[in-house]
Amino acid sequence: MAGTQATTSEEAGGSRRLGWLRPPDGGPEGRMSLYDHLRELRYRVTISIGGIVLGALLCIFFYEALIDFFLAPWNKARAVLEANGATTEIVNTGVTQPFTLAVLVCVLGGVAISAPIWLWQIWAFVAPGLVAKEKKYALAFVGVSLPLFFAGAALGYYIWPTGIQVLLGFTPENQGITNLLDMANFLAMEIKVMLVFGAAFLLPVVVVGLNLAGVVRGYMLKKARKMVVFGSVVLAAVATPTTDPFSMLALAVPVTVMFLIAEAICRVWDRKRGITEETATEFSVDLEDGR
Repeated sequence: MAGTQATTSEEAGGSRRLGWLRPPDGGPEGRMSLYDHLRELRYRVTISIGGIVLGALLCIFFYEALIDFFLAPWNKARAVLEANGATTEIVNTGVTQPFTLAVLVCVLGGVAISAPIWLWQIWAFVAPGLVAKEKKYALAFVGVSLPLFFAGAALGYYIWPTGIQVLLGFTPENQGITNLLDMANFLAMEIKVMLVFGAAFLLPVVVVGLNLAGVVRGYMLKKARKMVVFGSVVLAAVATPTTDPFSMLALAVPVTVMFLIAEAICRVWDRKRGITEETATEFSVDLEDGR
């Protein structure tokens, strides 16, 4: 009997020590206290960071390939610039920068590789608080958002060489000027371009989501069309890190087109629900009682 109790005590102690490896139970009705929610958040963050770290360690074996990927736009632009007589070099400055660059590249690769892990952890943390209808919409938005984001990032990566050519093309010819680009700064700007393009491509998802939530209506988007087109150009001019006109137009045109598509979807959706400018007040949200 004493031996059984000792074994049970050891198992309980081991269970407590390894408890962080499992999310807290929500009970029969799925309810948790604030403390349990914080424990679950800690668990989700730990698993996500662990996935990123493992992905980064895996990327060590593909470090050269990753460098080739990030430098491909530079090499493409460099070939054109040197054919026009410009001299360009990309360099590491300082003793520690090669190591810092290696860590940064591997971490970025780890974030990309582990995306299914940390995205699932985000979904698993949010999903229990949603009803069935909300889960359906959330899954649909996630399913649409990821391809749009990666499509935008891919477009940014594709037009990045042209941005380099435009900016470095202002170098005076036959003056003995060599353009030295810091590798870390170059990589940071390349990532910014990809992130800006990726985030901009999420505009239709945001617009449709606001429409489903009753915040905006299709007829309102139609009235704001000119302002949105103008705003997309201003946004592209401000948000594009390269500041060259080609990159600005490469961002402004797709954003405008996607807004028009989102507007069409919202108007069709409103028409199915019988929402027009005249009947919109019947479907408005009462901010006082939430209905």
